[in-house]
Amino acid sequence: MMIRIGNGYDLHRLVEGRKLILGGIEIDHHLGLLGHSDADVLTHAIMDALLGALSLGDIGHYFPPNDPQWAGANSMELLTQVHKLILDRGWTIGNIDSVIVAERPKLKPHLPSMINSLSNKLAIASDKISIKATTNEKLGPVGREEAICVHAVVLLLCQDK
Repeated sequence: MMIRIGNGYDLHRLVEGRKLILGGIEIDHHLGLLGHSDADVLTHAIMDALLGALSLGDIGHYFPPNDPQWAGANSMELLTQVHKLILDRGWTIGNIDSVIVAERPKLKPHLPSMINSLSNKLAIASDKISIKATTNEKLGPVGREEAICVHAVVLLLCQDK
């Protein structure tokens, strides 16, 4: 069995007039994430981790932010395309571990819905997905509630070829 580990990170600015979407779940909050797509920072970090595990670059390579084709794109649909790249190369997801860093809103009540959403989209068991939420103790742009960031790690598995 071969294994590969990928690390992903993303950060998006919080602004008025945008929806807050994390892991494909819309969360009620007075601010949302700014980005060319729906700015789902959790899904973006996971996609970068998946791509990084196989040395396939990052999501900007596949979905450039200056390409109008991806304006307002649903990140869960982009995740499907990234997942297909992984599967087409003979790899499967062993597990995903991620940390959302945000002062507000409190995310703990939404974590099961995010896990379920990602589990369904990736067609993997929900116990292979961990999402934790923490704050930045009011430090930096995340602590000042100017942004939300996510760290993600994935383990990919492949039978020896």
